[in-house]
Amino acid sequence: MPSPQSDRDSAAQPAAPAALSRGASAGGAEEAGAERRPQMIPVIDRFSRCRVAVIGDLILDCYLHGDVSRISPEAPVPIVRSLNERVVAGGAANVVANLATLGATVDVVGLTGLDQARDDLVRCLESHGSVDLSGMIAVADRPTTRKLRVLGAHQQIVRVDHEDTTPHDPAVEDALIAAAAAAAARADVVVLSDYGKGALSLRALREIIDACAGTGRKVLVDPKRLDFSAYRGATILTPNRKEMTAATRLPCESDAQALNAALVAQEASEANILLTRSEKGMSYFPLSGPPIHMATVAQDVFDVSGAGDTVIATLAAALASGLSMHDSMKLANHAAGVVVAKVGTACVTPEELSASLASEFASPVVNDGRHVTLEEAVAQRWAWAKEKLTVGVANGCFDLLHPGHISLIKQAAATCDRLIMALNSDASVRRLKGPTRPIQDEESRAAVMGALKGVSAVVLFDEDTPYELIKALQPDVLVKGADYSEEQVVGGDIVRARGGRVVLAGLSPGQSTTKLVKKAEVTH
Repeated sequence: MPSPQSDRDSAAQPAAPAALSRGASAGGAEEAGAERRPQMIPVIDRFSRCRVAVIGDLILDCYLHGDVSRISPEAPVPIVRSLNERVVAGGAANVVANLATLGATVDVVGLTGLDQARDDLVRCLESHGSVDLSGMIAVADRPTTRKLRVLGAHQQIVRVDHEDTTPHDPAVEDALIAAAAAAAARADVVVLSDYGKGALSLRALREIIDACAGTGRKVLVDPKRLDFSAYRGATILTPNRKEMTAATRLPCESDAQALNAALVAQEASEANILLTRSEKGMSYFPLSGPPIHMATVAQDVFDVSGAGDTVIATLAAALASGLSMHDSMKLANHAAGVVVAKVGTACVTPEELSASLASEFASPVVNDGRHVTLEEAVAQRWAWAKEKLTVGVANGCFDLLHPGHISLIKQAAATCDRLIMALNSDASVRRLKGPTRPIQDEESRAAVMGALKGVSAVVLFDEDTPYELIKALQPDVLVKGADYSEEQVVGGDIVRARGGRVVLAGLSPGQSTTKLVKKAEVTH
């Protein structure tokens, strides 16, 4: 997969509709016919119950953003006027950040200097979630590895690396191996993130992998070395296409070529191979059994920085949570598809991952007012989001449709590209309006509502308020009648928290279902 460094290949983000099932080891291929609808939300929630040890090269990624308007008179280079600078976790630290953001507990093991960059890195990691930093070993006579990228007009102009990759003293190596052993003993899965910056010496790799093999723990390796035999005995290697070709001296363009290269890599490493293949997706080559190929799900590729770290982090969390390899790949594939649409080294949130998974199962033709389940509505909401369409929600009982309802729906439809109408179920209406209501049952109300111009889909909710439904749909716009204040609108806090807006629709005086019922009773 694409990794945070410009000198590492931008590999793929893949997916095909598949299961998110329990079981199956990381070492073998999946059963045929595993394509089925996933149980999405519980899968992501399980990440909070796993612990992963990340051991490797800790890097601080720095981004200096500036304005470029002229060329230097001293040399033919652009002058960058600094506007702002930000720092994020990179390398193994980015794997940690992604895991913690997904909800996993993470043990960090690596080497830093005793400098400001270390302090910045510590703050970055602490901000992401549950991270144990006791394995970050400070070495006084070396700098923390830091990569400064200077960007002007949204383009990278230059990268400056601060690093020392010479071998460490044996005492430092001993300390790292001891910290790694302690972290691995606490973990469900171990990740070795090797960026070739000196933390993972040959001796360290050997002792860590052998210790994990002795306890049955899975070891995932993001490899940098040209000789994959250094990782012999690991569970899975996750090279990108460039790394695989460099290590095996074989092309990896077609499926057949990728298989040949994987066989060579397996002979050297005795490990299963997950090959990320840029626009061609990702392929898993187990030591026994058929390969698994997945096509990319990424649509907008803005920046591939850190995508490889996101892949191995998500894969580790999924395997640690007990998912099959097929389903773990699927999650990693969707996570990569999300992160490449972001600027610079970034993380994927559980909500973003759930949304990406949900969108895969949406029908591309829904915009006809059909009655859908909440799960289908969530899937459709995020499919529309991928099309850059704004999604609005309006709710109510809508028992006997009258001009006031029509006015509200027209106003709601005008605020967004796609409007989901949320209707109280029959049980919910009875609790709110009394035992004689609704006059029309929920299926009739949904059919009438769905036939109105501007309504894209209709969904029912059984609670007294639509709060949980709005929480699940995360709309861009929430519309309610102006007889409410914005602070009174149920779910308004959810919408505003993600940058959306609450719209109060103008009322039609004298219009209500209750008045219609009373008038009908009088005339009869």
